Amino acid sequence: MTINKEAFVDLQEKYQKVIKLLLKDSKSDPENEPYLSQYSARQILIGMKANIEKLLRSPEGSENVKLTAMYGTVYLYLGMVAIDTEEGSIGEKHLEKCREIIEKFEHLPEVVLVALNMYNQFGILWAQLEPEKSKAYLNKGASLYQSFKTSGKVPIDISELFEPSIEAYNDEVALRNMEKMYTLTLYYLAQIFGKLNENFKSAIYCHITLQRQLEMADYDPIDWALNSATLSQFFMEKCGFKQARHHLAASLYILDKYKAELDGQVDRGEEYESKLETFNHRNADVARCWIKYGIFLLGKSKDRLLAHTEDIDEKCNLVSDLSQMTISDDANVTSEDLQNLTFNGIDITLYEEQISDKIILQSSDAKKVFLKTLYYVKLAQEYYNLESLASDYIEIVQDHSQLYLNLSFFEDDQDNQAKLQKRRIDLLEHVINSVNPQYYMSYCRYIWFELGQTYSDIIDIKSQKLRESNQRPTPQALTKINSLVSKSIKHFESLLNSFKSNVAEREKLPEEAEKTFLQAYFHVAALHGRYISMDKNTQLSNVEQQYEHYKYIAEYCEKHAAAQKLIPMELGVCKDMVILLPVKILRLKESAAAS
Repeated sequence: MTINKEAFVDLQEKYQKVIKLLLKDSKSDPENEPYLSQYSARQILIGMKANIEKLLRSPEGSENVKLTAMYGTVYLYLGMVAIDTEEGSIGEKHLEKCREIIEKFEHLPEVVLVALNMYNQFGILWAQLEPEKSKAYLNKGASLYQSFKTSGKVPIDISELFEPSIEAYNDEVALRNMEKMYTLTLYYLAQIFGKLNENFKSAIYCHITLQRQLEMADYDPIDWALNSATLSQFFMEKCGFKQARHHLAASLYILDKYKAELDGQVDRGEEYESKLETFNHRNADVARCWIKYGIFLLGKSKDRLLAHTEDIDEKCNLVSDLSQMTISDDANVTSEDLQNLTFNGIDITLYEEQISDKIILQSSDAKKVFLKTLYYVKLAQEYYNLESLASDYIEIVQDHSQLYLNLSFFEDDQDNQAKLQKRRIDLLEHVINSVNPQYYMSYCRYIWFELGQTYSDIIDIKSQKLRESNQRPTPQALTKINSLVSKSIKHFESLLNSFKSNVAEREKLPEEAEKTFLQAYFHVAALHGRYISMDKNTQLSNVEQQYEHYKYIAEYCEKHAAAQKLIPMELGVCKDMVILLPVKILRLKESAAAS
């Protein structure tokens, strides 16, 4: 004798109501009742639980694996609802009950998808509180998937458990859902490895997740592209420029494919406009990741050249492919892991060939990277503008400025170096003149410092050119240098004045700004010594300014001992100058009096 069909039909109808409530109706719940649909689903699930318990008590139900799987499913969904409604302890109890019910049967086709989902839910539950515990559950799910797949069995989908007839089972749907479930397991593991600071492992699992989504054609193009571009930034920071470029290229490929589909739409109504706006937004975000890539590649190339000024040809060819690098043992990754960080199934060669993934050694190669990165700066600024998205726009300008700075290192001609620095000034001064410091103070302080530093760098270039010239400096050249000194001091002082109340009493500065403030003060002191004047009184005034600034830094660091560690080299100079400059001041006073 079998359980009557009507009992299954009733359970199937209730299950379908639960799914509709959780996946569809919950999206339109009112703000004052955000969990209305979840609570309704819970009531139905409680009724299903009672019905299944009654069936299990019958002689026909006690050995029915399908019924056991359905019973476990009800507790699984009760646990998911509790977790979604921020009732973690209740959710844990329901999931534990689910595990108790299905533990002996989890390798069976009827139960395996319930078990995989359960382990994922345990992973979500413990992700914030106990990441190690979360990882253990997710690893159990991964092991179950591997062993079941090896067995060659075909799973039964959770939705099909509630079908009255076995003839309704769809093997293809069940297999696909099992693969999707495992992809989620890998995705959750990627997040957990990140929380446990196993960042390489996290990145590898992120890549595998993206690859599986590609293979199954189961992804949102915008999300996929953004995730791939974001992952590129990790590889970039590890100097894996080959892998970083590959993930950025894949991101562009997916976005271009999606844009082509959008362009092919006949209906250009609100839905199309919404999708186009999302595309433009995320396309700009991917462009910003390309900008970081170009800046970082030039910056790391610069660092490498500076580290090997005497043996560039012999030792400066830094490896830019993670698969050829020696990764520390604590990264917990294998060489095989690093060999498999490319996407199969898409041809992105044309996208990759647009920019180098090798350490830059020559000016001509640096300019190619610069020009391609500049293209992405302009692309990002088509979406992010000063009027509506000022903070993002300012950050892009800061990157633009950094791009010019990194290129200037590869420029041999001093005039061209000065021109690149002048372009930085034009960019940054446009921003500082366009925004209200009251609302963008942290950005303004950064820009004031950058402008002061950039003018100082131009002074270095001009001064070196004068030293290397065999001719006597013209009054115009000296006036130009003095003008640059004044402009540099002006911007540093704008930064210092933004802390005026702290400065007056030598009070402790905000921790995040302390080092920048003291460095700016140090720069102003040094800059007063760079004025060129034959007038003794002017010289005296400048040296007195130097002394006062050096003295301020020394006294501040004496009062706030922790600050000494922020500027150890500068502080040493300050202490020396506080001793030496009074002697120079005295001599200048005597000389001025005599003249």
